[in-house]
Parts: sequence; C-alpha cells; structure tokens
Amino acid sequence: MQSIKTFIITILTFSLIACGNTGSQKTNLTIETNAKDNVAKLGETINFTIKNPKELAISSVQFQWNDQPIESSIKLDDEKLGIHTIKAIVKLEDTSEEISTKITILNNVTPKVYGYKIINEYPHDITSYTQGLEFYNGALYESTGQYNESKLRKVDYKTGEVLQNVALADQYFGEGLTIYNESIYQLTWQENIGFVYDVNTLEKTSSFTYGKSKEGWGLCNDGKTIFKSDGTEHIWLLNPETLTEESHIQVYTNKGRIVGINEMEYIDGKIYANRYQKNGVAIINPKNGAIEGVIDFSPLRKLVTQHQGLDVLNGIAYNPDTKTIFVTGKRWDKLFEVEVFEK
Repeated sequence: MQSIKTFIITILTFSLIACGNTGSQKTNLTIETNAKDNVAKLGETINFTIKNPKELAISSVQFQWNDQPIESSIKLDDEKLGIHTIKAIVKLEDTSEEISTKITILNNVTPKVYGYKIINEYPHDITSYTQGLEFYNGALYESTGQYNESKLRKVDYKTGEVLQNVALADQYFGEGLTIYNESIYQLTWQENIGFVYDVNTLEKTSSFTYGKSKEGWGLCNDGKTIFKSDGTEHIWLLNPETLTEESHIQVYTNKGRIVGINEMEYIDGKIYANRYQKNGVAIINPKNGAIEGVIDFSPLRKLVTQHQGLDVLNGIAYNPDTKTIFVTGKRWDKLFEVEVFEK
C-alpha cells in the first residue's frame, strides 16, 4: 500500500493554492468561510459571513459565486475543482463596497492506481519527437515537435510505414493533435497558432490563434468539444466550429493542483493525459477536472532502444477497432498496444 501512495505522490506532484481577501482597507470588511485556509473538498458545504471589525452599519449583503448570485452558503456537489472567487456586495448607510476572496476546491477521493498489460509491440520512428497521436479509420496520425523538424504524418501503425507526411515551417514547434469532423487540428508550442488540415489529403485548410491559454500542448475531443492543454493545470474547452476558448477546467486531486498536462486522448468519457517529464498517464474527469486514476507506464522506457536522444513517455491513442490503448514516447523506436486495468 505504501508503494502505491509513493507512486501517486511521484506521478502527481501537487501544490496547494489558498488566497486571501481583497477589498477596501478603510472599512476592513472581509469575507470569512468555515473552510480551513479557504480550501474545501467536494461534498462539503461552505458558509460565508462578513467580518466587520469596526461594527459598521450594514444594510444588506449580496454574495456571488463566480459572478453568480448565491445565498450565504454553497454545497460543493457539482462544482468544478480548482480556484473559485467569492464576492460580496456590501451596502452600508451611505455607500456600498465589493470585497472578494478565493476558495480552492479539491476532489474528495484519492486517485485509483491502474496497471497495464502489453498486447503488442510495433515499430516506431526513432527520430520522431512525438507530441500527439490519434487513430482515424484504422490509420494512426502523429504530430511531432522540435524546431526545424516538426511534422504531421499518417502512419501504418503495424509496420511503422509513413503513408503521408507534411513538414511544418522551421519556425514552428509542433505539438498535440486531434481529429474532428474530417479535419485534423494541430497545435504549435509557443507560436500562438494552430493549423487545420483535411484528414484525407493532409492539405492545410486554415489556422487559428489561442485565447487565454498560454501555450499549445495537447488536444483531444469528445465529438462535441475540443479540449486543449497549455502546460498548466488548465484544460480549455474549445468550440469546434469557431475554435474559441469558451471555458476551462482545472486539474486537481484530493491534495492539490496538477500542472504539466500534455498530450491527451478522450476514452470512454474520460480524458487520458500525459504529464510532461512524467512516465505516467492521468485519467481526468472532463466535467470537473478531477484526476480519478493514474497509470504507471514507467517500465516501458526500459523496453525501447536506449540512445542519447531518448526522452520521456508521450503520445497516447485509443484504437476503436481494437478497443485498446497505444502509447509511445519521444524518440522511442516502439509503439506499445496495451490493456489497462485497475490494481
């Protein structure tokens, strides 16, 4: 049991965020909650009160949760995890004041630990700095990174043969990809631009820019929404028609936030995500951002050819034909087909 706990801590290194009140220093009004250090977990109820050390005459108080009016408490049942803002509009005798504070919501369940079984091993281009993988109509599509060598390619996964290849311009560092409605969407890292291709011809048809997300890391979709990671704890929800960031979730465990969310794949209602510089995969609830499970793929790295350019696990794809998961890494010479199971 101790080894499982140690693995979770290693794979999901966390950091808590707790923020204080902001408001006028003249009145010294602040929002107080019953949550210790303003950190709560799903299932708990948070109560809000106004601390009024000067005993000012308050005529009314209107609380807001993420800019939506609420009463003086909230039950954390269906809330997204992460940092939320509580505001209070306090009316005094001759004026009004707005004050706020931050609440961090954690999951109330420890992530489950999953193992895997290797079913098959296939050849993989050892020069590919893999950033994104996805199956479509039996073929494997791959996006690779590094300046001067980034590309988008269609691959016969059983033989490793490259069926189609598109090189990105030298100034672009390729990142994750996803396929939606006969189009391939590919990110670049720090260039603030993504490219759209025809899935059949790999002809570039358009491009798009990012919104609030800092960088381009990973992409996946559920058939209705495109999910985009940016290297932080945020996963952005993009409108697939306009590619605008309409909202986001924050990735958290029962201990704290998880950063470095990278390549992603949507599998059976969950987001499976690589973490940068970690040889594991997190299983994320796309509705609230909770990490519900982790898969330790670290032994796979020892099964590939060891060479100077070998890098970490990255690249995960679900094949609907075989109903199995495929994983590889940056400059790995093998693609692994695996079955995942709960330990």
